[in-house]
Amino acid sequence: MPPKAWKTLSSRAIYENKWMRLREDIAEMPDGRTTIYGVCTFGQCVGVLPFVDDEHVVLVRQYRYVQQEDFRWEMPTGGIKDGESPEEAAQRELGEEAGFHAGRLEPISIYYTSKSVCDETAHLYLGYDLTQHKLPPDDTEFFEIQTFPFDEVLRMVRGNEIRDGMTVTAVLHAALQRLESGRK
Repeated sequence: MPPKAWKTLSSRAIYENKWMRLREDIAEMPDGRTTIYGVCTFGQCVGVLPFVDDEHVVLVRQYRYVQQEDFRWEMPTGGIKDGESPEEAAQRELGEEAGFHAGRLEPISIYYTSKSVCDETAHLYLGYDLTQHKLPPDDTEFFEIQTFPFDEVLRMVRGNEIRDGMTVTAVLHAALQRLESGRK
């Protein structure tokens, strides 16, 4: 039998900007006690691992303010805008960040990025049959773009050089698919 649900008794907004919202809830637990629960809402996001051919993928690198790093590679990722489907958002992010459009998007995973304090759902895709399609990046984005052998990207994930959760998840899904199909 699943655990009993918690009940939200009250909720108040703490902070909001165009990327996220923070609220503080008072929640009643199954045993009747109450607790304060902070929730950060980001909404939904997408990521696409673009294959330029069977053996090579495109990754991007940008300065990540929170980690104070500019040397880690990741796949194109971003938020889903109001009225946009996950597929449309994936194509837009691919065009903005890597300069491509995927002729075929293969969905590989939907997951919660941080289930305990963040409300964010990620939709991940593999992108195939790429054509050049450069869109202007967001005004806070400055990218370096590079093509890598997939085996090198997998090594980077396994060696903790790539730490972005969406990229790690997509690369491992792609590696399992390749293994199951008889490719390395």
